[in-house]
Amino acid sequence: MPLRDLLLALGVVLVWGLNFVAIKWGVDEISPFLLTALRYLGCALPAVFFIRRPAVGWPILIVYGLTVGVLQFSFLFTAMRLGMPAGLASLVMQMQVFFTLGLAMLFLDERPTVPQLAGAGIALVGLVTIGAEHIGGAVLLPLLMTLVAAGFWAISNIVTKRAGKVDMFAFVIWGSLVPPLPMLALSLLFEGPQALAALASISPQAIFSVLFIAYGSTLLGYGAWAVLLGRHPAGLVAPFTLLVPVVGFAAAFVLLGEMVTPLEIAGSLLILAGLGLNVFGPRLVARLRAA
Repeated sequence: MPLRDLLLALGVVLVWGLNFVAIKWGVDEISPFLLTALRYLGCALPAVFFIRRPAVGWPILIVYGLTVGVLQFSFLFTAMRLGMPAGLASLVMQMQVFFTLGLAMLFLDERPTVPQLAGAGIALVGLVTIGAEHIGGAVLLPLLMTLVAAGFWAISNIVTKRAGKVDMFAFVIWGSLVPPLPMLALSLLFEGPQALAALASISPQAIFSVLFIAYGSTLLGYGAWAVLLGRHPAGLVAPFTLLVPVVGFAAAFVLLGEMVTPLEIAGSLLILAGLGLNVFGPRLVARLRAA
């Protein structure tokens, strides 16, 4: 991979890791459903007027928008509003890799390899280790909600696979037209008109949060990621996502003062080991067989 693309990949990792700190700043002042609506409103506008709709039907775009926008991020943002640490959220969301494996086996007739199954098992042990730290505690519900968010991310991955080979940047932008109205309706229903009225007094930090989540993490992040996948094999690009939780934990420590317990560290290392085995295991086995 040329140095230019290596720096681009590391830039995406940095943006996606910092995104969880931006979310934490956002939900501190903006209600979760409203923040989700603002995120996708920013993603869609004004880009939708300049980017041609991808070659997929509206049903696929609507289902994608509902799963990734209305469901995934409403659960994630609510979990972080209820106390889910930003660093831990950046890691637990990576469980979507294993949820995607299971759904692909059920709906796409894909068969996971032995290393992938082993990686899923190790990651599950890590997740249980982290959960054991919070049984009966205030973080248990947010932890479970973050897992649900990761599950909906996995469902959106299957929907994306069903869409076929399309322009992912355009797919994300046009799919972003779906969440704003449902999320605004849910915000009015559950969070009340005062949630919208509170926007009149939000801080510059919260405004930065919305802009970063919408334009930095989503449009620039996914756009650069699509460029990298277009230039290089997915197997070369995908492992960079393993660095996202590393950046997430570091950023949460520096910018939010979040600390981690020994059990959380142990569980996190197990999840990262499982992710690493999932990514690198199949290729290692293939090389050993070829040798």
